[in-house]
Amino acid sequence: MVDIERSQTDILILGSGGAGLFAALHAHKAAPEQDITVAVKGLLGKCGCTRMVQGGYNVVLSPNDSIERHFMDTIEGGKWLNNQDLAWKLVNIAIERIHELENELGCYFDRNPDGTVHQKAFAGQTFDRTVHKGSLTGIEIINRLAEQVWASGINRLEEHRAIALVPAADKSRIAGVLMIDMRTGGFRFVKAKAVLMATGGGPTMYKYHTPSGDKSCDGMAMALRAGLPLIDMEMVQFHPTGLIAGDDTRITGTIIEEGLRGAGGYLMDVHEKRFMGEYDEREERATRDIVSRAMYDLMQDDSRTGPNGGLYITMRHLDPKMVAKQFKGMVDRCRDVGFDLVGGLVEVVPTAHYMMGGVKFNLDCSTEIPALFVAGEDSGGVHGANRLGGNGVANSTVFGGVAGDEMGPWVRADGRFADPDESIIEEAVDRALAPFGKPEGDINEIREALYTLMWDEVGIVRDAESLARGTAGLDELKAQLDATGLADGPRTFNLTWHDWMNLESQILISQAIAGAATAREDSRGAHYRSDFPETRDLENSRNTVVRLVDGAIDTGEQPVQFTRVKPGETLIQEAAAE
Repeated sequence: MVDIERSQTDILILGSGGAGLFAALHAHKAAPEQDITVAVKGLLGKCGCTRMVQGGYNVVLSPNDSIERHFMDTIEGGKWLNNQDLAWKLVNIAIERIHELENELGCYFDRNPDGTVHQKAFAGQTFDRTVHKGSLTGIEIINRLAEQVWASGINRLEEHRAIALVPAADKSRIAGVLMIDMRTGGFRFVKAKAVLMATGGGPTMYKYHTPSGDKSCDGMAMALRAGLPLIDMEMVQFHPTGLIAGDDTRITGTIIEEGLRGAGGYLMDVHEKRFMGEYDEREERATRDIVSRAMYDLMQDDSRTGPNGGLYITMRHLDPKMVAKQFKGMVDRCRDVGFDLVGGLVEVVPTAHYMMGGVKFNLDCSTEIPALFVAGEDSGGVHGANRLGGNGVANSTVFGGVAGDEMGPWVRADGRFADPDESIIEEAVDRALAPFGKPEGDINEIREALYTLMWDEVGIVRDAESLARGTAGLDELKAQLDATGLADGPRTFNLTWHDWMNLESQILISQAIAGAATAREDSRGAHYRSDFPETRDLENSRNTVVRLVDGAIDTGEQPVQFTRVKPGETLIQEAAAE
């Protein structure tokens, strides 16, 4: 057994995005006497997906809007798979949270000439309710959150990678988390009275994807190994407009934000013909799943695609001063790779962006394992089959704050340190060190094969045959990875080793996606089966439920509870809808 450094903290938070940092601040406020530690794979304030948010934050601020309207947009966008109580909590607390961001944390969002907060149009919504800071909303939020965490005295474990959720020896609760200190390559077990998993999702197993390279679904993979259920894992959102600038730049796959289409941007083929009217009456402002499928369909015809196989977005028919001012970040990003967003055509492709599925959780962010909480993209149920743009950062900040509010008092009343199951720690260490000493292989080759397999077989359009090929291919890639070794040597910042572990998590979660997609034999939101193209039987909707049983993916289902509104009904009053 290798040496393991050991420490303890009252509350351990995994992740430093919007969910993790909000949870830390709220827990500190709710229980200032408790010791709180944020552990993060990179550097606090410099990694994760919240920082990358461009578009904005959905929230009801206008007297002409309503909570009921935001809720119905969310439910209808989610194709009636949402946990309605979670969605209701999202749209209500978002109002409180946006005021907290501005008035307590110091975020400065764009404003109208009269001083009110500016809210822009986003696809899939019946009201313009997206608050933003230009195209750099996430940076504004994370910078202010990080400043408060640094000033608060909350502890930080930076460059620490979590690899296992460790239960108590008596299985009564979680005991803590096993991590790798990336700076030394050594192992550390952190014992905690309560743990929040807020590591983010990130569908980085696809050829085109938006999240940063540190996102590899580690949290969901740890949850599966710990016995937790994941719901609706087939629901992977593709953002319609990811830059495509060739294979030699990581900027390929990164987003050109949705506000461009909301402001009137056109999608066109190589012949400069608009096409979205052929697929949906809302044209470019249809929901992300519809636009992505339309683009994917068109991309199968090489005669209509650009030099990199993509399509085009253009703003050249709009006021150039407006475009340059409102979308400065997007204009600069396009210019960096040779595109003129203001006056020309920008080649784009649908890009894997967000996972609506995740760990099944309760209104207080608790899970099936006592003392383990979850928030943000690690969690499932809020968005149903399709997340509305602008609801993602709202989800992270709303439920991150809820988790912090709940954990502090919970630890005070019920928290205790528990002795860990040492066999789980030993097993996790052995799994992490497994590649050392085996024959060396090509990690990048496996990663590229995973990208192609998931894009082609478990991507935007699926059927039974493609999913069978995808499942078989994932089994082969797992076997290939298991047989692939690493050169012996120092583990200090051994990025090849971390790439190996990234792939281990990505392949496991890819298997969960393929398993859930195979089980759902209808089309719903982001999940489209060409062999079952219709959305059927809304009144008897089911969530898929995935578990890891004896090392293999096991898929079941659970009925959706229509706790507030049923298909065919609405909460919107006529006056509010006008």
